[in-house]
Amino acid sequence: MKNRIATIMSVLLLSFAIFLSCSKSSYNNNNNSNNSPNTVSMAGMAFSPGTITVPVNTTITWKNNDNMAHTVTADDNSFDSGNIGAGSSFSRTFSVAGTYNYHCTLHAGMNGKVIVQ
Repeated sequence: MKNRIATIMSVLLLSFAIFLSCSKSSYNNNNNSNNSPNTVSMAGMAFSPGTITVPVNTTITWKNNDNMAHTVTADDNSFDSGNIGAGSSFSRTFSVAGTYNYHCTLHAGMNGKVIVQ
């Protein structure tokens, strides 16, 4: 009986440890490392958040938290960061209301959107 309880407790503790590990990883991926509401993280071949809504005259900073270069390139070519190396960042101030779709020219499917109100 004691072995059975010990086994059950071990499984529960292991499950709890895995849950915490996954939860922390998920939390860190959804929130950028700068803790700034106007920062977009580039990690895991994605922009996070994928859509950000800000008021006019707000500066957005894209931080490359990945281990490879990325770009922040407007779909209409109105802005382009060029290559942003790992650990580097790019900032742009949005002074006109509108929706700005952008992508990474190096990685197909890596897309984002800035909504300026």
